[in-house]
Amino acid sequence: MTTSSGPPETTHQPEQTTIRKLIVFVEGARELLPKDGQGSSSPYVVVDFDGQKQRTSTICRNLNPVWNERLEFIVTDPRTMEFEELEIEVFNDKKLSNGNARKNHFLGRVKMYGSQFAKMGDEGLIYFPLEKKSVFSWIRGEIGLRICYYDELVVEREPDPPPQQPPEQKAPVAPPVVEVPVPTEVAMEAAPQSPPIVIIQESPPVVNVQPEHHHDHYQYHHQQNHEVPPTMAMPPEYPPEVRKMQTTTRLAGAGERVRVLSKANGDYSPRIISWKFNGELEKISAYDLVEPMQYLFTRILKARGLAPSENPYVKIRTSGHFARSKPASFRPGESLINPEWQQTFALGHNKTETASSTLEISVWDRSSEQFLGGVCFDLSDVPVRDPPDSPLAPRWYRLEGGAEDPNSGRVSGDIQLAVWIGTQADDAFPESWSSDAPYVAHTRSKIYQSPKLWYLRITVIEAQDLHIAPNLPPLTAPEIRVKALLGFQSVRTRRGSMSNHTSTFHWNEDMIFVAGEPLEDTLIILVQERTGTDPVLLGHVVVPVASLEQRVTEHHVAAKWFGLEGGPNGSYCGRIHLKMCLEGGYHVLDEAAHVCSDFRPTAKQLWKPAIGILELGILGARGLLPMKSKGGGKGSTDAYCVAKYGKKWVRTRTIPDTFDPRWNEQYTWQVYDPCTVLTIAVFDNWRMLNVTSEDKPDYRIGKVRIRVSTLESNKVYTNSYPLLVLLRSGLKKMGEIELAVRFACPSLLPDTCAVYGQPMLPIMHYLRPLGVAQQEALRGAATKLVATWLARSEPPLGPEVVRYMLDADSHTWSMRRSKTNWFRIVAVLAWVVGLAKWLDDIRRWKNPVTTVLVHVLYLVLVWFPDLIVPTGFLYVFLIGVWYYRFKPKIPAGMDIRLSQAESADLDELDEEFDTIPSSKPPEIIRIRYDRLRILAARVQTVLGDFATQGERVQALVSWRDPRATKLFIAVCLAITMVLYVVPPKMVAVALGFYFLRHPMFRDPMPPTSLNFFRRLPSLSDRLL
Repeated sequence: MTTSSGPPETTHQPEQTTIRKLIVFVEGARELLPKDGQGSSSPYVVVDFDGQKQRTSTICRNLNPVWNERLEFIVTDPRTMEFEELEIEVFNDKKLSNGNARKNHFLGRVKMYGSQFAKMGDEGLIYFPLEKKSVFSWIRGEIGLRICYYDELVVEREPDPPPQQPPEQKAPVAPPVVEVPVPTEVAMEAAPQSPPIVIIQESPPVVNVQPEHHHDHYQYHHQQNHEVPPTMAMPPEYPPEVRKMQTTTRLAGAGERVRVLSKANGDYSPRIISWKFNGELEKISAYDLVEPMQYLFTRILKARGLAPSENPYVKIRTSGHFARSKPASFRPGESLINPEWQQTFALGHNKTETASSTLEISVWDRSSEQFLGGVCFDLSDVPVRDPPDSPLAPRWYRLEGGAEDPNSGRVSGDIQLAVWIGTQADDAFPESWSSDAPYVAHTRSKIYQSPKLWYLRITVIEAQDLHIAPNLPPLTAPEIRVKALLGFQSVRTRRGSMSNHTSTFHWNEDMIFVAGEPLEDTLIILVQERTGTDPVLLGHVVVPVASLEQRVTEHHVAAKWFGLEGGPNGSYCGRIHLKMCLEGGYHVLDEAAHVCSDFRPTAKQLWKPAIGILELGILGARGLLPMKSKGGGKGSTDAYCVAKYGKKWVRTRTIPDTFDPRWNEQYTWQVYDPCTVLTIAVFDNWRMLNVTSEDKPDYRIGKVRIRVSTLESNKVYTNSYPLLVLLRSGLKKMGEIELAVRFACPSLLPDTCAVYGQPMLPIMHYLRPLGVAQQEALRGAATKLVATWLARSEPPLGPEVVRYMLDADSHTWSMRRSKTNWFRIVAVLAWVVGLAKWLDDIRRWKNPVTTVLVHVLYLVLVWFPDLIVPTGFLYVFLIGVWYYRFKPKIPAGMDIRLSQAESADLDELDEEFDTIPSSKPPEIIRIRYDRLRILAARVQTVLGDFATQGERVQALVSWRDPRATKLFIAVCLAITMVLYVVPPKMVAVALGFYFLRHPMFRDPMPPTSLNFFRRLPSLSDRLL
């Protein structure tokens, strides 16, 4: 008997999905504006995130409300969370205003983006100042928020299967319906309402995807009466810097973001980009600023079934290139006939020269140099890959032997590889063995990130119960100091003050260090007695830096008592009262202030959204000088380029043995402040040679700085800049570098214009400012930390590279820099000198027509004084319009004349490059010291003259010269009486005409007023 059974039952495991949730803790607000008409407000808060709105309760009649409420939101797509906008608005509830308010008055708002959100556990309470909604809003106060996110694991249970229908009753299959919102939302600004939903019906058959080049875009068509099968394709993956500027839409079913991109032209010439912020954005290709360089990519994965060999390797040969793979590796337990290489090669490709060439890939045994088989490809049949196409799938190829090879009978097996033609934009290029950079370890292009730096603040309050030696001289107070150590940094307090009748010492002094993540260092605090010649350790405290509190505002940090260690046999030896925290509200300066590339604070929660994207195309260099000699005295240069902006460093690949390297690499940075500087430098690579055991530093070739604010929006600047180096022997031109720069920024974005009115540094720099000398010392420590961090990378960025890029020596003494600053001051004051010369020419009637016109203009302004201020601003406006004709066409590079580089004396340059302490003989040091004394004497005389003039002004009423003071106050009384009687307009006309009188009525001797002022006494006669 045969029984038919149905399909076997399958057990479905419940699916687990991760949902990201955003938590907004609304703690409270301070100093809100009264808006209920009775001197108070009844505030509540509305939080809007990704179309989800929630509100808090209302606090009745309180200008400092406390809510302590938690609001929870669901993040639709965690991948695009950093571009979502969170808006917090505070309103006054009209229901509690006793009928005095007709609407819920606006009390302020705060806007944040996902890049400012912290992970749960890392958030902190931050009081954000409330912002205006419009120019005419009157807003005051701040709101305290704690914002964080976490990922929650959700188990989805599958629904019960529907009951089976009889075979004869089959329901028609309905086409699937996809809900797609209209693309009206911009990623940088959330739409106030959820987007309208458009219903698109897909036909039941699967839609075929046609592969196209990387300029493909996606369109969704809306038709009401008939179906349209949409064409679906995967959008290109952009780095976070570019993704922020793209327009995004939300898929209702899966919550995914899809870019809507318009088709870009395919040329590589510089062009102006039409950037529409609220509409479709033009797609910017990943490599549109540089020249495309074609490469023949060969990816060797593994082989199988080879003839037995101990160490097989692969040779790759074309008409112009030859490469050899690394030794093969074998998986544990596998035989020697299945080696693996997992290596990619990028060989220079030229269509015209290699159209009829072949690519030969052969396998050899390294020990016996025995041929194990090979494969040949006709380069005219090799496919071309254009990003964002997916990687080419590797294939198995049968190994064949040569016709004349005696070992061709032993050839067997297959090799798995992929061959394609691409450009430097290919994702396999950075990690591939390149024909123009054969030393793989030190020649690849890399991106580095500076470490996250914090200011560590220690407040030493007091110390008690210290065990001080009793053998002190009589009437001698002990000198107790506290010394703190953090890595190579050391700071010591002043002498502690001793309380009366107690052994308590007080300091109340701050010590600040620079700490770098991952915060693995240990803080050591020493209490020392320095009464004698040698310091005596009274005790110490060891504190891990990672255990310290992190604060991002000026909120109070609790002080703690720490027991001192180091007593005999572990006994008690006192305690110290300290207040320690990591300051996240400061920007840790590691660059010179005048060439800084970033002003953001350490705490990510305080970052403002980016206002644009800076794109840099490093094309190449020309005419470089030889830096080293190879092979019989032949000069060569192995050049690479380093660019730094913000926390991101980029390093191009090294092009060996050429004086005209072509890099053609493009990089992008997010711009948070346009008043910053991009630094590009070229170096000669010495570390890749490894010819000596010592680590020889890379040689600097030149540097270029470009200020972002001097770039027009969406305009490509392609220019060549000279590479200049100042040596002990003088200025030297090392070559030229070719760059293409573009600042992609919506021109009319209000945030871009508002940046110019905001403080340059974070708010903590103004609430608790640091001293100039202290900031300079902290900058030196930060530079050392960054150099140590980047030196641990592979390939490393040497300390000489980091110091050169960060201008670590900009604060050292230099006669040349002193002259430069003096001439800069003279140039700034040149317009005052020019105005004085012009007035002198008017007074001397050198041009009678101009003098008469000035008389007429002066009469008009005196008779209509209301026109003085508008006329002045109109004159400034006309000057600005006039100078528009002479605006710079290209971003300026290094200025030789401004730097006084050509006129610098060789001895002055030798002094500039001298070390501290000096390494020169005493005779040279004495000569330089005498020269510095002469210069200081001139500065001393100028300062004395300024002090003399100020003291003479004070002597007018100080009665140091009684007769002069009597005359002065008598003249003041007479002038007062005249001005009371005579109309001021008549006085102004008389004084003006007297000043502009003809030379025939003017005495050539100095005026009486100047003679009187010069006779006034100063304090110079009291100097020793």
